[in-house]
Amino acid sequence: MSLEGLVAKYVQNTERVLTQMRAIENPEAIDQEKVREIIETAKRYLEDAKYYREREKLETSLAAVAYCEGLLDALRLLGMVEFSW
Repeated sequence: MSLEGLVAKYVQNTERVLTQMRAIENPEAIDQEKVREIIETAKRYLEDAKYYREREKLETSLAAVAYCEGLLDALRLLGMVEFSW
């Protein structure tokens, strides 16, 4: 898939989710185990990015590292982790 096609796919999927998602009024407290799970998922996305970069599948690598950054930013915005880019 071309980079243009990949971007279009991600934009379309994200627009769909933003129109369909709903906020949960009384979410459960986020415990440290959930935070660790999200960090482990981010690490797997980073490993995927490296894997695809080595195979010169740069579009897929870019998407994976962007997912990783998104998860880390979400944790930071929720006040669950501290770091700066």
